[in-house]
Amino acid sequence: MDEERPAEGMVGVEVPWQELAPETLRNVVEEYVTREGTEYGQVEFDLESKIDAVMRQLRRGEAKLVYDFASESVNIVEAKG
Repeated sequence: MDEERPAEGMVGVEVPWQELAPETLRNVVEEYVTREGTEYGQVEFDLESKIDAVMRQLRRGEAKLVYDFASESVNIVEAKG
């Protein structure tokens, strides 16, 4: 069986967060907010606050999950209108 490959020039694909199991979604969001270089400004927030903030952005459609083929990882990016 051939491994499915992205179309040439394709960088990533959106992953519908609603289709992930709750535990999987939480793990993805937690991994994202604990990455080196994630910036939250001058006020420091605890891990739960960061996770809650990202979850709210996903629910409101302000952010989306995108699987990046190059890094083979899921990123959370701003959803553009």
